[in-house]
Amino acid sequence: MNAVKITVQANIAADRKKVWDYYTNPKHITKWNFASDDWHCPKAANDLRVGGKYSATMAAKDGSFGFDFEAIYDEVIDQKTFTYTMGDGRKATADFDTVGNQTKLTITFDAETENSEEMQRGGWQAILNNFKKYVESK
Repeated sequence: MNAVKITVQANIAADRKKVWDYYTNPKHITKWNFASDDWHCPKAANDLRVGGKYSATMAAKDGSFGFDFEAIYDEVIDQKTFTYTMGDGRKATADFDTVGNQTKLTITFDAETENSEEMQRGGWQAILNNFKKYVESK
């Protein structure tokens, strides 16, 4: 297993409860879970508990490409943190920290070996930036 870990983060102008809800509720996930405007997330499901499954379909709007992202939760501490294992065995952790009147959301994940670390960091950061924009617009 690749030992390289990549971290992305965003400071979001919203309280932790709202950030947690928007990040974990499928009705919100489908509104922000993509890296660019030519992609979308037509479907998401989330059973947010240890052993529960997360799944989201990410697809190009023109129908040229798409994939399902799936993971199983290893740890869940409500409105604070969760860790999950992706289908290929890599792990990721999301930490929700209150900083003043904002929430700092930090995602740390095991890098995969197909794409460069820079590309992976860029993709995950773009999705996180889209999430921040979505939350702050509501």
